[in-house]
Amino acid sequence: MTQQKSVARTYLDYVKASGTPVLFGLPGVHNLAFWSDLDQDTPTILGVRHEQTTVYAADGFARATGRAGFALTTTGPGAANAVAAFGEAAASGSPVVVIASEISTKLARPGTVRGVLHESRDQAGMFEPLAKAVYRPRTPAEASSALQQAVATAMDWPRGPVYLDVPTDVLWMPGIPCAPVEARRCPPADGAIRALADLVTASSNVVLWCGGGVVQSDAQEEVRELAKLLHAPIVTTFAARGLTAPGDPCHVGLPPHEPEVAKVIGQADLLLAIGTDFDGMMTRNWQMPMPARLGVINCDVEDLSKNYPPDVAVLGDARESVLALLALLPPHHTRPAHDDVSDAWRRLEQEPDSRAALEFVRTVDAVVDDRTVVVCDMAVAGYWYGGYGTVARPRALQYPVGWGTLGYALPASIGPSATGQQTLVICGDGGIMFGLGELATIAQERLPVTVLVVDDGGYGMLAYDQEVAGHQQEGVDLHSPDWTLLGNAFGIPVAEFDETGPDLAKALRVALETGGPQLVVLRADLTPPRTTSPRWFS
Repeated sequence: MTQQKSVARTYLDYVKASGTPVLFGLPGVHNLAFWSDLDQDTPTILGVRHEQTTVYAADGFARATGRAGFALTTTGPGAANAVAAFGEAAASGSPVVVIASEISTKLARPGTVRGVLHESRDQAGMFEPLAKAVYRPRTPAEASSALQQAVATAMDWPRGPVYLDVPTDVLWMPGIPCAPVEARRCPPADGAIRALADLVTASSNVVLWCGGGVVQSDAQEEVRELAKLLHAPIVTTFAARGLTAPGDPCHVGLPPHEPEVAKVIGQADLLLAIGTDFDGMMTRNWQMPMPARLGVINCDVEDLSKNYPPDVAVLGDARESVLALLALLPPHHTRPAHDDVSDAWRRLEQEPDSRAALEFVRTVDAVVDDRTVVVCDMAVAGYWYGGYGTVARPRALQYPVGWGTLGYALPASIGPSATGQQTLVICGDGGIMFGLGELATIAQERLPVTVLVVDDGGYGMLAYDQEVAGHQQEGVDLHSPDWTLLGNAFGIPVAEFDETGPDLAKALRVALETGGPQLVVLRADLTPPRTTSPRWFS
């Protein structure tokens, strides 16, 4: 007689059936059931060094692939360690599923904290304010249903992270297999689409403002077709970078913070926003000049009007809505695609504060190709590349400005690199320290990650904040390690440079082509770009 599989094993089987080849986990005394059931028929559990990384890596995987990312943590402090990374996934709409263990049902007593190892008063409650949904199954049947619901909820539009926990004794019990379900799109209402079509038809100067919802919906082709029909420039948020490529007549390629781009937006007679919520980071805290008329497409009802009141709002999935809109629009005869914004590039090249940073961006651009996923941290160098680098395709750039979690880049890089994708991390000497132990992960797993550390001797963005505010520089200076010794400690090759130039470009190219862990260090002090709030006055 064949022994019935455990709940933990049925979870692994579900993940494999959903098309996800890897989970990111850290074992603990309460969740070892997952590791005991591994074999050639299960997905890989890639072991990391901190529970926060399980979620960052799952988030990085989800952003790079468009599939659900799975994180495994243990009970109590293990789950608590994952909360900050979960918040970033929530703010950025990443379909991450956190599966945590809980204390045994045999020891738990409702309404009482007895002092069981790792026990919390309400472990799931730590995630509840951030989660799209929270599940607390306490039997094998509930566990099977909860996983099915959790993954479906994470992947339904609008996407977001979900949390579920399973008691340790239940993980070992015989499980009930369940099959993956298809994600559900939100179709637009006919009346709203017709009203939007009328608004677009009555406009002669349309600008598209496209956000991460376009990428989540895989609506890139439909949006580009719409832009071509309307001769409309496409301004993207950071999450939608790569939607158009240089040379595309609708490509703007600069963030809206630059004056020339803001002018293009402000002079339109209609701004059509697709899959974006007009957050403070993209709008200079809602100081952007806006056209007289606004149309919005979004599958999240809250994001339709929470920051700017639209003239027409369409509640619906980006791809379904744009397809429906295209079917109603006549041929559009308007001006050429948009005013040339190349003046912005020339101005940036001439500004003393920007020249060195643009040289850095172009050095990275010269070695990154369409196979590379670039993961930026909340660091000055990351701000520059996140807003100004050339992104070859959607999902090729990750930039954690949803919640702004410093320390995202190194642990998140484990996600895309675990699928074999060549990955470049851009971080500062401060941010890398948040997840330094993950150098051991990328070394042990031989992941194709090149870590580019721009060392300015401290928290460069905060030092700039203090300078602009006229405050004394305090608390922002950091002691840097001996980078070569650090890399050697993990068996990772290191190259160090004191200036941007051909030697740095060559080292980055070699590092990326090598296909294994590499550490490249550049000592540079860059001025932040206009995408950061201390420069919004200019």
